[in-house]
Amino acid sequence: MPRKTRKKQEKAKKPKKEAGKIALAIFTGESVYSNKKEAFTLYEQSRFGEPKEGKIIYSMFEALFLSEKGKLEIKEKSKKITFERLMEKAKTLDSRILTKYIVFKDMRNRGYVVKTALKFGAEFRVYDKGKTPGQEHAKWILYPVRESDFLTWHDFSAKNRVAHSTKKNLLIGIVDDENDVTYYEISWVKP
Repeated sequence: MPRKTRKKQEKAKKPKKEAGKIALAIFTGESVYSNKKEAFTLYEQSRFGEPKEGKIIYSMFEALFLSEKGKLEIKEKSKKITFERLMEKAKTLDSRILTKYIVFKDMRNRGYVVKTALKFGAEFRVYDKGKTPGQEHAKWILYPVRESDFLTWHDFSAKNRVAHSTKKNLLIGIVDDENDVTYYEISWVKP
């Protein structure tokens, strides 16, 4: 069989990749959720959101990230909300949302699963690549800060103690004026 013909037949046999469908979600004024099939698929593939009572509940960071990436269409009272509008609404709920989001986005773009860590007294818990929340434990407790923020030794010690008490390493994500993030990992060492 001629080589060109064989390649054409091989191409014809390959199934076409289906473009990822956009999940539809609702913004309630404080939270974002979806009960659509696409949201559950996205959760299974990438661990965005938390399944609860037949819905996927998104943290504000996850909703912002997915909205910015074009994977989540968010509506409030049947009107679509743009990423920019959602960010403005989020700023009314949390004045530090932009700094936190920059760090969240950077970690997700690097392939880490990032979840909120409010029950630990921290901003985020971060799972090493390939680890699944709920099946494995997070490796880090992550605190996002601006390089212009003031952090005392007491603040630093408190953050490190929270990480240590939860058997995780402390990770501090420092956002500079250009919105680049530098990470510092702190762990306990026994002499």
